[in-house]
Amino acid sequence: MALQRRRVLRTAGVSTLAALAGCSSLSGLDSESSTETYALHVDSIDASPVEYALYELDESPLFGDPARTALEAVLPDGRHTTYGYTPLPDGGYVTHESRYYQLSNTVTGRERMERTLVRAERVPSDDVPADPVRLDSLDRPSARVVKILHSHTQSGGESMTDLLHGSAYVLRRPAERRSRLATGDLDGRVVTMTDSDTWAYRLHVTREPVVETAYTALAIEVAESRAAFREVVFGARIDVDLAPSALPPEARDRLVRAIDRGEYSESAPLSESFDTLLAELDLAGVDESVNRRLLWYDGDFYRYALYIQRDEH
Repeated sequence: MALQRRRVLRTAGVSTLAALAGCSSLSGLDSESSTETYALHVDSIDASPVEYALYELDESPLFGDPARTALEAVLPDGRHTTYGYTPLPDGGYVTHESRYYQLSNTVTGRERMERTLVRAERVPSDDVPADPVRLDSLDRPSARVVKILHSHTQSGGESMTDLLHGSAYVLRRPAERRSRLATGDLDGRVVTMTDSDTWAYRLHVTREPVVETAYTALAIEVAESRAAFREVVFGARIDVDLAPSALPPEARDRLVRAIDRGEYSESAPLSESFDTLLAELDLAGVDESVNRRLLWYDGDFYRYALYIQRDEH
């Protein structure tokens, strides 16, 4: 197995260094060694693979309304174009009149248009006015924008960059364009994140021309029945389809323990049975933690992950 081979090579490397450099060097290596613990997490999914794979519409006006509008336009064979954002998940599966479709978003151009932009300027606590706007008093679309600008500021401009136009948030979704921010009511007002005025921002709302990317959504039929769609899901989404008979008894026992307890772990060097199990779960040779893998085992559906912890000595 790949993990076993890596441990053999590591052992051989240490032995060679010891022979060349003497016992004192080997002692130094021991003092800087690390222990690796491999923890396999397995959680049951209370849904069939078909139900789990289907896209669930958000009920909120902010995300749900534009998604619903787009779905009504694309199903069964239409198109829907938005500018600057995609209302539907690329690659998501939906069903319509007992048929199954996969959603796709394609860039179909650019267009220059007037948009409302929001920027946030940090205000020291001593300069906060007596009547600031509290974050929790805002409608959800406006509060979300302030939170995004706050995170961007706190990170020194290194986070949320994919949601911003430079340092400004562009109001694009219908609920955003109807929000309190869009009315201009908050232009120049100070918004505080907490009652203590620890984080406060003066908002600047402007109308500016922005070049927006055009995204066109469409739906591609992938199956004409639930049975056919199940095969699509297993081919596209299930990482491992494993039968108990495919595992040696000891490896099977370790998987059952992980399922029953939610976790099974070993420290390196791993047992041959755990090595075998990791290989069957397509985790052999993994050097970093991986998660959100999907497993179909013995007629049941699971989500699994492998976390590797290294403790330096």
